[in-house]
Amino acid sequence: MISKEFKSTFFLFLLVSIAWGQQSITGVVTDLEGKPLAQAEVYIKELQQLQTTSETGSFQFIDVPSGRYSIVVFTFGFQVYERALNLNEEVTLNIALQPIGEQLSEVILTKEREKVFALQQLKRVEGTAIYAGKKSEVVLVDNLTGNLAANNARQIYGQVVGLNIYENGDAGLQLNIGGRGLDPNRTANFNVRQNGYDISADALGYPESYYTPPAEALGEIQVVRGAASLQYGPQFGGLVNFKFKKPNPTKELELVSRQTVGSYDLFTSFNSLGGTVGEFSYYTYFNYKQGNGFRPNTNFNSRNFFGHFGYQLSDKTKLTAEATLFNYLTKQPGGLTDAQFLEDPSFSNRDRNWFNVDWKLFSLRLDHQFSSKTDFSLNLFTLDATRNALGFRTNRVSQPDDPNEPRELLQDNFRNWGAEARLLTRYKIKEKDAVLLLGSKYYQSYNEQRQGPGSTSSAPEFVFEDDEFPNYERQSQFDFPNLNVAVFGENIFNISDRFSLTPGFRFEYIKTESEGSYRNIVLDLAGNPLLNEEIPDNRTFERSFVLLGLGAGYKISPQAELYGNFSQNYRSVTFNDIRVVNPSFQVDENISDEDGFTADLGARGRVGDLLNYDVSVFGLLYDDRLGEVLKIETRTNAQGELVETGRIVRFRGNIGTAFMYGLEGFADLNLKELFPIEDDRLKLNYFVNMALTESEYLSSEENNVEGNQVEFIPKVNVKTGLNFGYGNFLGSLQYTYLSEQFTDATNAPQDVNDNQRGIEGSIPAYDILDFSLSYTYKNFKLETGINNLLNNSYFTRRATGYPGPGILPAEPRTFYTTLQIKI
Repeated sequence: MISKEFKSTFFLFLLVSIAWGQQSITGVVTDLEGKPLAQAEVYIKELQQLQTTSETGSFQFIDVPSGRYSIVVFTFGFQVYERALNLNEEVTLNIALQPIGEQLSEVILTKEREKVFALQQLKRVEGTAIYAGKKSEVVLVDNLTGNLAANNARQIYGQVVGLNIYENGDAGLQLNIGGRGLDPNRTANFNVRQNGYDISADALGYPESYYTPPAEALGEIQVVRGAASLQYGPQFGGLVNFKFKKPNPTKELELVSRQTVGSYDLFTSFNSLGGTVGEFSYYTYFNYKQGNGFRPNTNFNSRNFFGHFGYQLSDKTKLTAEATLFNYLTKQPGGLTDAQFLEDPSFSNRDRNWFNVDWKLFSLRLDHQFSSKTDFSLNLFTLDATRNALGFRTNRVSQPDDPNEPRELLQDNFRNWGAEARLLTRYKIKEKDAVLLLGSKYYQSYNEQRQGPGSTSSAPEFVFEDDEFPNYERQSQFDFPNLNVAVFGENIFNISDRFSLTPGFRFEYIKTESEGSYRNIVLDLAGNPLLNEEIPDNRTFERSFVLLGLGAGYKISPQAELYGNFSQNYRSVTFNDIRVVNPSFQVDENISDEDGFTADLGARGRVGDLLNYDVSVFGLLYDDRLGEVLKIETRTNAQGELVETGRIVRFRGNIGTAFMYGLEGFADLNLKELFPIEDDRLKLNYFVNMALTESEYLSSEENNVEGNQVEFIPKVNVKTGLNFGYGNFLGSLQYTYLSEQFTDATNAPQDVNDNQRGIEGSIPAYDILDFSLSYTYKNFKLETGINNLLNNSYFTRRATGYPGPGILPAEPRTFYTTLQIKI
């Protein structure tokens, strides 16, 4: 029976009152001089409950069952505090933390947080979010030894299972990750956020991420798989959330400056300021990057500013404002055919292709604690951004760029804003604790897209030349107003002390519109227009639906858990699917949304300080899966008839029903525990991250698809290596292997004799070895490494549009060196 207190106050997303527990753990965290330490993390290991101390250093855990617990306290600049506690009555703790001083080595510092928090998965409840029963992983960026300056995704996400990564060689300006058959292009199948709010171009209408925060600014990267749809949207991929470093709570001013040089004229400069002054806290950075790729016609430069400003209005209320400004310009060498790649992967026949992004992102967040059991957050965010793609692209990749021909210009303007409110409360059902999350999201966008002729010059001139080239074949202009309203909820029911169930729902209303026109131009063999007409194309996709999900967790012991989850998923048609004229692929005019489900079943935990593991099986069903098959292009002629042009293109539409399933496993073994070594300055860990995946198209109306494997799925995906160190010296050696994967639903194999297109065929198996070192001396840190140590020649992507079309070769062996100073 639900307590009487729980039945009241159904206001502000069903705000639920709470019943006071019989036992609690309260306390204050200070330094040795008695000064309160704000933002210290207090953690109960066995319950996986985490509290952050207030400005007065206080914390409180309510309704803690009797038992024996390990209480851990962590904050930067102080030694980790750990204490065993037998709880059978209310307890008040006064905890004084020891400053670190200079006696602790870099190895010990990196091991402390790993040992205490074991953040290979998120806690059951964090802030105003529930992660119980979900497959989740967390990357602790400060503990990585790798090429952070270039955002090397292989190393940063090396311990996240099953990710498929496109590599651009642009110092990490864009992140391209997928998994379980999801197209990695610009991480479009994940809901991508920073500090909890959306950062992609349009979360539903165009969910591509042209902006990626620099790893040097991040504290954590949270990855939650498909079951995240209930809280973060309907997408199949789940959530990727970049959490920035927190302001230093013990210093008014902290400076970190990192300068990096590397192969092919790479130079990056990262400089951050942060600190806390009374009730005000701040963290800001400026990041500059420039470099030339290993191919001709390649260079880039970018500027990124971020500001986080927080004010503690009271012990229970905090207001936070953030601003992100990001701009970059890249020259792109274009794609290659298979024959060109095999002959010389550094070749380029495009010297007029450019890409430009300008991103302005703002947020305002209110966090309020109604009581020790009830937390509320309201996040307001807005985006004003532009993307320009300019260059010569043709279905014949081998064709040299003709400087007398106009370049094609694609220009997009993204404007959106949203508000997301969340309420999380803890209550009791009989004697069992329960947690309820309720929330809603309003999201509105107005985007503009124009496609047409650019100039004939080789400069980055993002101006349309309609008057000079009135008969340019690919012209269109559209507005895309989109609206999304969602209401979601989850509840943790603790059926017993060991077993919990977490059902959830998400109601979605989506309205995707297309308002505009495109030109249908037919030329004769001499290039004279036989037909030049403007065709209106106005569409409205309006739908509403409910997604359901269920998570379950069973605690085998305080350090081991069985978990499982099931969630319905949905992907709406994007405006890129609706209307972009592309010489390399066509879009089915009757394209529609796709839906399906994701399920996980696994075990995770620790075996003392010896082993950390997470092993699971998964299944993922796509109905009406969007995909691509190879077809002969069709066009409307001057008589209005649909005729074949004879050119082979990729045809994008609802290919059929597909099912993916597999085994995903991660293990981190502390080799030091296997030997009688007592030296705390030594670190030696071996990790393996493996995904074995099978897939099949169960049905399809397209020819030569049913029974085929699903594209973007290597059957074997392995990342393994050593993390080692002694004292202030750290190192990592990582090996990556992906087996062959197809790039279209017809499973076209690689054609090594292809000397024209490069857009069709498989991606051959490839492997990479990365090596990194770092050394810390007082306030200085030196990092260096070699990526692709074996200098293998490979590629991860066949692009059908920008930055191709064609094969995009990955970088050969590269070097980098970083010098950091922290004051």
